[in-house]
Amino acid sequence: MTTAPLTFKGHPVPYIAAWSSEHLPEPAVVRVPDGIGLLRYPRDSAGVSWKPWALRQGDGTPEYGFVHGPRQRRAMRRQLCQVCGGPADVNEQGVLWLLEDSRGVPGWPEREVTTHPPVCLPCAPLPVRLCPHMENAVAVRVGRVVVDGVYGRLYAAGLGGPVPGEKKVVFADDPRVKWIYGGQLAATLMNVTVVDLPELRSARLPVL
Repeated sequence: MTTAPLTFKGHPVPYIAAWSSEHLPEPAVVRVPDGIGLLRYPRDSAGVSWKPWALRQGDGTPEYGFVHGPRQRRAMRRQLCQVCGGPADVNEQGVLWLLEDSRGVPGWPEREVTTHPPVCLPCAPLPVRLCPHMENAVAVRVGRVVVDGVYGRLYAAGLGGPVPGEKKVVFADDPRVKWIYGGQLAATLMNVTVVDLPELRSARLPVL
């Protein structure tokens, strides 16, 4: 069954997009014996500190530039469409995904690491229309999905407390996962096949 995405002023709003009422004050990042923690917010069972969000989808105005962490993580774990939140499309080749075109990279797209959840067929053209970085998106089918990483800001120990570093993906088996201020889950895609999706071709804007 197809799920329709929420709309705002007639425009679709991706399931994983944040809304203005969902931002919470940033908690203090503190040092704990094996990494970092957040004041008033417990780490998860793997020791990851996650950026807190309110759950008020549809309340306020959409903020397309911000990914709502809890909904992104739910979509990755359950293989839900990033646009509508319904089940992603699956066939004998696997789950439907959109990836930025990196066909010049040797071995791509096998073992591609992504923070973008999959899509369903009706919603597949929408990221191409809405997201500039997906203008040249490639459709792939993924036979095996391993949700095995955390994307966020990596901290290090400092004399005055934790020192923020760059944003990156840290994998679950890396001890540094307890030093990351997590925002999104990352997945490794395997048994990947590039497929032709006519819906994407028709979604691309004409070159003027």
